[in-house]
Amino acid sequence: MMLFDDTEIFSSGKGGQRTFDVPDADLMLIDNFFSKEESDYYYNFLYHTTQWREYEMPMYDKVVTAPRMISWYGETRRPERKSNPDWPASLLQIRERVEQHTGIEFNAVLLNLYRDGTDGVGWHSDKTTSINKEMNIASVTFGETRLFRLRHKTLKHNPQIEIPLHHGTFLLMVRHTNTYWEHQVPKTAREVLPRINLTFRQII
Repeated sequence: MMLFDDTEIFSSGKGGQRTFDVPDADLMLIDNFFSKEESDYYYNFLYHTTQWREYEMPMYDKVVTAPRMISWYGETRRPERKSNPDWPASLLQIRERVEQHTGIEFNAVLLNLYRDGTDGVGWHSDKTTSINKEMNIASVTFGETRLFRLRHKTLKHNPQIEIPLHHGTFLLMVRHTNTYWEHQVPKTAREVLPRINLTFRQII
């Protein structure tokens, strides 16, 4: 676990906004979606106050502990949406910024803590039951830059996409993207500091 609060070493990225022109996907990236000061604050708040937990997942013929830690917030009653006491105020602020930019309302968020380079996630498409048939996912990163990869499920000749997700970066994956593409955050042998990722979702 991180032993200091200095986040000056985190890279915020300088890529601006980018829309990816690839088949069967609606994919948009915005570096510096949150300012350096905002990103530092949210990173430290979420890192130190979130009730992180390990979880087990099936892998082939056995159950293993996932190489990352998670936390989850969701809503069951819409009238409480903007004032749900279970959601920390900072998490509601992040969600509101995302919703204002996208025009999409989200009612759940999965938080992932990648503690170091030995934490990651393998190739997958998100399986959460979504309000709509084609899942909309808004991803926000705070902390260490990690590589995010995507590959088309059937068009094997299509090149993989590699996106460095920096401190304060926002990635939007909507419509067909989760249906036709898989994604991963690969492990790395480099010495890296913790990364926090938030994926906002629309669940039933």
